[in-house]
Order: sequence, then structure tokens, then C-alpha cells
Amino acid sequence: MKYLVICLSSFLASGLTLFSGFGLGTILMPVLAMFFPVSSAIALSAVVHLCNNLFKLALLGRHADKTVIYKFGIPAILAAYLGAQALLWLSHLHPLLTYQLLGRSLQVMPLKLVVALLMVGFALMEVAPRLSHLSFDRKYLPLGGVLSGFFGGLSGHQGALRGAFLVRCGLSPESFIGTGVVIACLVDFSRLLVYRGSFLTESVAGERWLLMATILAAFSGAFLGNRLLKKVTMRFIQALVALMLLGIALALGMGLI
Repeated sequence: MKYLVICLSSFLASGLTLFSGFGLGTILMPVLAMFFPVSSAIALSAVVHLCNNLFKLALLGRHADKTVIYKFGIPAILAAYLGAQALLWLSHLHPLLTYQLLGRSLQVMPLKLVVALLMVGFALMEVAPRLSHLSFDRKYLPLGGVLSGFFGGLSGHQGALRGAFLVRCGLSPESFIGTGVVIACLVDFSRLLVYRGSFLTESVAGERWLLMATILAAFSGAFLGNRLLKKVTMRFIQALVALMLLGIALALGMGLI
């Protein structure tokens, strides 16, 4: 069941990320959090996210805009490192609250609560009319890199913010996707430097086959998504994913998972 749920989520999320504001990490991380500690889920999803982005880089990277990458990507690299360090710090904090529910002893952990709040925020960005059409002038690209990179390093949620800042750069659809893929790779490399030394090695130790299967599922989703790039409308799927994120965020925040 674990293989089926995680690989199916990886396949669907990877295909959706080609033409939606949310990405692979946004969907896959909370699914992994149902089976692993949150810090491990973020680290594992980062590996899948990077491998999948490298695959998409081969498909669409040639369309990337170098100027946008320079203005947005460099701040994002630095901020992603800081965000990953913040994740490491939060993962070592003591529980905020311990309580009993239906005979179970549950704990509200600082890391889970922070990630839950971020999931709620990014879910609202997908469904709230004003937030879903949020965009920023090109002059704010460095700020966008800082925000997207930091939250990418902290929780893996970077795609929605990145899209909000890139959407007004006058890029073609192919260039928009290609530029986003390059920036996402830069953020992933940066945060994995931190994850590797803290909890990534331990997370992967017993889950190599699951990780490989999840990566292959993501590749398949990206390949299919690329073929369907101009044939899919996303509004219903955005609402469905947002609802899923809100549900998992509530469970995380309460310590249920």
C-alpha cells in the first residue's frame, strides 16, 4: 500500500507540475509525511524533486531565460540553504503540546505545525481567486527568489511563489516552464547540501527501492505531462489538491500524523 500510494502520487504530481502553479514537492511531501517523519518526508521528496527536475531539464531546459535565472535563481540558492537550516533547527525542538485523543497520546511538534501552516497558505494560493492570480512586477524577481528559495528549503513549497513572480516576465509557456525547472534544480541542490548531513542519509537507508520506484513514477508523469501540455485544464484539480493539502495540514498540525 505504501508503494502504491506514494508512487501514484508521484506520477500524478509530476505530470500536474508541468502546467499548474503547484508542483511535485507540494503534493508528494504531505503524502510521504503519512508514512515517515516530516523531516524525512521533506528530504525524500527533495531527492525525487531534483531527479524529476533534471529529467524535465533535458526536456525543456533549452527554453530557459538566463536573465531571469540570474536575478531569481542566485537569491533562491542562498535562501534555500537558510530555509533548510531552519528545518534542521525546527526538527530538534521539543513538543509544543501533548494531549490525549481516543486513547492515543498525541504531540503537536513545532516542525509539523510550521509545515501545516505553510500547507494551508499554499493551498489557499491555489483556490482563492485573488491569491491564485497573484503576480509581481519583474523588478521584484530577487525578492521572489528569496521567498521561493527559503520556503523551498524549509518545507519544499516553492513552485507557487516562483510562478507568481515569473508569470509577468513575458516568457513563452515553454520558457516559463524551462526557467522554473532550472531554478528548482538550483534550490534542490542547495537544500540537499543541508539535508544530506542531517537526516537524508538515515531516511534513505532502508527505503532505496521505494525511492527508485517513486523517481521512475515521477519520470513517467513528467513524460506524459509534456505530451498533454496543451490539452489539460487545471482548475478542478487545483481545488482537489488544495482540499487534500488542507486535510493533511490539519492532521499534521494536530499531531495525528
